[in-house]
Amino acid sequence: MRNVSALLGLVAFLLTNTAIAGAETSAQRPIGELKPIATVRIGKTADWVAVTPDAVWVGATGPNAVHKIDPRSNTEVASTALPGEPCAGLVTGFGSLWVPLCGAKPALAKVELSTNRLLSVLDFATAPECGIAASEDSIWIAVDTQGTLIRVDPHSGAARQRIGKLPAGSCNPRYSHGIVWVTSAQGAELTAVDAATGAVLPTRIPTGPKPRFLTDGAGAIWTLNQGDGSLTRVDIASRRATASIALGTPGHGGDVAFGANMVWTTMAGTPLTAIDAATGTVYRQWTGPGGDSLGISHDSIWLTDYHQGTITRLRISDALATGAQRRESREAPAARRGAH
Repeated sequence: MRNVSALLGLVAFLLTNTAIAGAETSAQRPIGELKPIATVRIGKTADWVAVTPDAVWVGATGPNAVHKIDPRSNTEVASTALPGEPCAGLVTGFGSLWVPLCGAKPALAKVELSTNRLLSVLDFATAPECGIAASEDSIWIAVDTQGTLIRVDPHSGAARQRIGKLPAGSCNPRYSHGIVWVTSAQGAELTAVDAATGAVLPTRIPTGPKPRFLTDGAGAIWTLNQGDGSLTRVDIASRRATASIALGTPGHGGDVAFGANMVWTTMAGTPLTAIDAATGTVYRQWTGPGGDSLGISHDSIWLTDYHQGTITRLRISDALATGAQRRESREAPAARRGAH
């Protein structure tokens, strides 16, 4: 019965969204038109972003570390060395930054936000390019390719629950509205897990192929699908896929975040795309070098360039402005200087 229900849901999803999925991305622009507020060099590479009210954290190699950026000064104010490469999504919760590590001994690092100290290294590993989530009482991490999700006590560091009924290839969890939502990077579906009980909810939600990264906002979960470069919208209340949006950005890596009523994605060669969350249409897309992971905070887009080892701060208002407004913004300082 579950297979029949899933098949019917997939058919309904495809019929509902064929027109949206076939839409062409419009308004492509060069990424160089967005003038940075600041660019900070982090390390040999820069990847994975987590934001807090007073900081932006970035993972790096060369050496392996997480770096803390102060958004008031746009400067690095702390660096915490790690015993492995930060190789999957970061999350904050319970006063700490949680960092999955790859290397000879994959693990999970816990960094205290207030002191920037490495508090502990826990024996939980996830696959590269996957991630973790923080709910109200737990840290959640997918620990293998067979669909095993572990619920970790954030204070003791012990496993509270082992959930093994997810699809193979389940990769990235995200907590929202009492549910841990988990993408299946080897398939084309999203699984919902009750965060209170750990029960896997019966409805598996169809997405585009190879969803890996996800975010939430505007009453929906949004999955970035690496297989065809699309974005799937899943209604949180009904747990149904309601739209598939063609971005034209397939490939390895990338990231997705929500802010200013927009869904923002990044992918190598297309470092930034803005999707209107209300209409499900591509508002604007920027092409060129850079891009790989991003965060939205402090009225800004924080965008890494993996190979350059940098993170760049862009104004959201510049990204959403018209061409004339951007020209006025750039010309105003020059006009003020000329008046003196």
